[in-house]
Amino acid sequence: MTHPQIMKALSGLMLGMFVAILSSTIVSNALPQIISDLGGTQSSYTWVVTAALLSMTAATPLWGKLSDLFSKKLLVQISLVIYVLGSVVAGMSQNTGTLIACRVVQGIGVGGLSALAQIVMAAMISPRERGRYSGYLGAVFAVATVGGPLLGGVITDTEWLGWRWCFYVGVPFAIIALIVLQRTLHLPVVRRDVKVDWLGAFLISGAVSLLLIWVTQAGDSYEWISWQTWAMTGGAVLLGLLFVLVESRASDPIIPLRLFRNKTISLASAASLFVGIAMFSGTVFFSQFFQLARGESPTMSGILTIPMIAGLFVSSTVSGQVITKTGKWKAWLVSGGVLLTAGLGLLGTLRYDTPYWHIALYMALTGLGLGMMMQNLVLATQNQVAPEDLGAASSVVTFFRSLGGAMGVSALGAVMANRVTHYVQDGLAALGPKAAALGGGTAGGGIPDLDKLPAPVREVIESAYGHGVGDVFLYAAPFALLGLVLVVFIREVALKSKPAAHAPAASPEPVASAEAVVKA
Repeated sequence: MTHPQIMKALSGLMLGMFVAILSSTIVSNALPQIISDLGGTQSSYTWVVTAALLSMTAATPLWGKLSDLFSKKLLVQISLVIYVLGSVVAGMSQNTGTLIACRVVQGIGVGGLSALAQIVMAAMISPRERGRYSGYLGAVFAVATVGGPLLGGVITDTEWLGWRWCFYVGVPFAIIALIVLQRTLHLPVVRRDVKVDWLGAFLISGAVSLLLIWVTQAGDSYEWISWQTWAMTGGAVLLGLLFVLVESRASDPIIPLRLFRNKTISLASAASLFVGIAMFSGTVFFSQFFQLARGESPTMSGILTIPMIAGLFVSSTVSGQVITKTGKWKAWLVSGGVLLTAGLGLLGTLRYDTPYWHIALYMALTGLGLGMMMQNLVLATQNQVAPEDLGAASSVVTFFRSLGGAMGVSALGAVMANRVTHYVQDGLAALGPKAAALGGGTAGGGIPDLDKLPAPVREVIESAYGHGVGDVFLYAAPFALLGLVLVVFIREVALKSKPAAHAPAASPEPVASAEAVVKA
C-alpha cells in the first residue's frame, strides 16, 4: 500500500484513537470540580480514574483475542459504540458511584480502541515501516492528551456548559469515527474455528480488581496489615494461579503463556507495566498540583502541562521516523528510560512554590521519555511473533501498560491522600489550636475549596498538596528505573520488511493482497 492509501485507511482509526485518549484526559482538570459537586472524597477522585483503567486493562486481552477471530473493523466500531453509551450516561451522573460505574463502561470501549489500533496497523504495514506510523499514532496521542485537559478546563470554566459536557463532547468525534471507519478501513477477515476464553478473562479481571480495591482502601478503611489485606491479596494470588492453570490448558487462551517464552515479549511486557505507572500518574496528579497547590483554574492547569505533551509529541514522532529509516529501535528505548527516570526523579522535588520553569523542564524530560518508550515497546513485541498471535501479543503489552497505570494511580493516590493529610495536620498544628480546629476543609478526605479558606490555612493546604504530589513522583521514579533496567536486557532484532499479514507463518487461509484490500 502506498503512503496515501495507508493514511486513508488509518484516518478513521486515528480518529477513534483520539476519542479514546480524549476520554481519559478530558476529565483530569475537571475532576476537582466534579468530585466537589458530587460530594466525593480523595478516594472517589482516584477511583474515577482507576475504574476506567481497570476495565480497560481487563478488556484489552479479550479485544486482542477477538481480533484474531472476527472482523477487526467491526470490533473497532463496537468499541466506539460502547464508549459512546458510557459517556452519555456518565454525563448524567448524580453521584460518584454512578460516575465510577459509567467509567467502567467507558474503559471497556477505550480498551478495544487502544488494543485494536495497534493490531489493525500491524495487519497492514510491515514492522520496518510501522515505526513511521507508530509515530503518527504517538502524535495523535499527544494532541489528544494536551487537547483533552485544555478542552476539559475550558468546558468546566464555561458557565453555560459545565463539567458534564466533558463526557458529551467526545460523542460527536466517536460518531464521525464510526462513519469514516466504515468508508475507509477495509481488511480481509480470516476466521478460525476457536473458542473465546471467557473463564480466563473473568479470572484475570477478578485478580486485578481485588488488588486495586485493596491498594485503594488500605491505610484508610483498614490497616495495611489486617485481615482485609490478607483476604484480598490472598484472593488475588489464588485467582492469578487459577488463571495460569486455566490458560495452560485452554485450547485458545486469552493470553497464550507460550508467548512469554520469548525473552523480548516478557521483558517488553514488564517494562510496559512500569511505563504505565509513570504515564498515568503524570496525567492524573498534575491537575491536582496546579489547581490545589498553585490555585490555577482548570483551563490554566491544562495549559501549564504543555511541556510534557510537547516532549511526548516530538519524541514519538521523531523516533518513529528514524526507526523506519534504520530498522533499529533499542537505543530509543534505553534513552527513553533514562529521560523518564530523570524526569520523574526531578518532579519528586516539587513543592507549591517551585519555579514554573523548573517544573516545565522536568515535565519535558518526562514527556520525551514516554514518547520514546510507549509505542516502541509494542513495536518490538510485534516484530517477534507470527501473524496468528499478533493480536494477542500486541494486547499483552497494552494490557501490562494499562495494568501499571491502574495499579499506579490506585497506590499513588492512596499515598497522596495519606501524605496530604499528614502535611495538613502538621501545618495546621504549627498555626495553633484555632487553625487546627478548622480542619483545613479536608475533613473526611474531601477536596478543599481554596477560595473559602482563610489565607494562612489556604497556604497550608497548598503546601500540603504541593509536597504530596512531589512525593507521588518520587515514589514513581524507581519504577521507571526498573523499566530502564528491563529494556537494557532486551535483545535488538532488526525490524522486518514484510507486513505481518504477508509473513511466511501466515494462516493457511488466503489473505487478500494490498491492492485488493484498497479496491474493497
